Amino acid sequence: MKLNQLYSSFKISRNLEFIFVLILIIISISITFIYNSSKSYSEKQYINLLNNLYFKKTTNNFFNNLSPKYQKILHIVQKNESLNSILKSNNLSDREINLVLNSLKINKIKNILKINQKILFTINKSNNKLSEIIIPINKTKKIRLARDFTINKFIISKIITNLSRKVVYKEGRITQSLYRSATNKKIPPNIIIEFARIYGFQIDFQRDIRRNDTYQIIYEIFEDDKNKLYSTGNILFADLSLGNQSNAFYYFNDNGEDGHYDINGKSVKKALMKTPINGARLSSKFGMRKHPIDGYNKMHRGTDFAAPEGTPIMASGDGIVIKASWCGGGGNCVKIRHNSSYSTVYAHMSKFAKNIRKGKRVKQGQIIGYVGSTGKSTGPHLHYEVIHNGTRINSQTLKLPSGKVLKDRSRKLFEVSKLKIDVLKSEIIAGIN
Repeated sequence: MKLNQLYSSFKISRNLEFIFVLILIIISISITFIYNSSKSYSEKQYINLLNNLYFKKTTNNFFNNLSPKYQKILHIVQKNESLNSILKSNNLSDREINLVLNSLKINKIKNILKINQKILFTINKSNNKLSEIIIPINKTKKIRLARDFTINKFIISKIITNLSRKVVYKEGRITQSLYRSATNKKIPPNIIIEFARIYGFQIDFQRDIRRNDTYQIIYEIFEDDKNKLYSTGNILFADLSLGNQSNAFYYFNDNGEDGHYDINGKSVKKALMKTPINGARLSSKFGMRKHPIDGYNKMHRGTDFAAPEGTPIMASGDGIVIKASWCGGGGNCVKIRHNSSYSTVYAHMSKFAKNIRKGKRVKQGQIIGYVGSTGKSTGPHLHYEVIHNGTRINSQTLKLPSGKVLKDRSRKLFEVSKLKIDVLKSEIIAGIN
């Protein structure tokens, strides 16, 4: 009897366990079904929301407000570009462009652009209309056209950059080259070129400079209101000491004719520069030689200066360009007539400097082109010729006529100016020490 009761009790217990497990399974299936149904519904609702037109407009408007409404564009003027073509290239309408051009015309502002000029304009992206444009006129002045949308016109104003003048003194010792030493002293490149131009009338930078020669230089710089270098001015004083022998020059402006003079008031300017290139190596002298390409001996009626491609080439004297074109074996060449007796030739250029063309008047030391290897050439170099009364002569042995000497009133004024520069130099050096 007890055994039957125990068996019956065990059987009921197992049935309860089975029923409980079954209920759990049913509940789990129900919950899973409800969850999947809810998830599917949510996904459909989410997709419908994304496809809703009003929702699309709302999100687009939100993200558009996050991105800048105004787009600033800095354009650097290229060759043959005009303000009209620049604005058109930025998809502005003819109406917008005419509004700008008419504003300039009404205010009598010349619409002339120069290569590498930087034009800044701002476009309202919501309606693709100009809101502002800034055009440089010169180094210190810009024109600003700001749009007044209430009257749909541009209001023109001037932006003037206030510059402060500073006088800088640098000195150094030449261990490798003048350019390397001056660069290490953080002297601006155009001041280095001007320094070399001043001494180029009497010094061969390849052969005359020795290790441990020294230099002193005082020059002007102009900074903007953020103390950033804006431009450089004149070299007020320069002294390139070769073998402990001073070669000092002072800047002097005599009735608008400025230049550099030695301690005796004698101009550094000569009829022709001895070396029309800075940092070059004399690679082939004037005279008989074996031609590197033709392979036979022939007269070399010029002087070759080896230098890296792109090195600036200067006019060795004032004159008029009578040729700036292809010269056959000479490649790209420039020929300058200096006076009734002298002319010079510069050959194998990689390219001509800006505005160098036939009939152009050039100044002594002005860059006329850049070293190359065009024509009959085995490598980048300058072939330089001096022609006197139709005959090519050796530029390196040419006795160059002296420059002008200051006299009378000009000499007295120069002495006063020189004294002021000497005092300035002493005060700067004393301040440094």
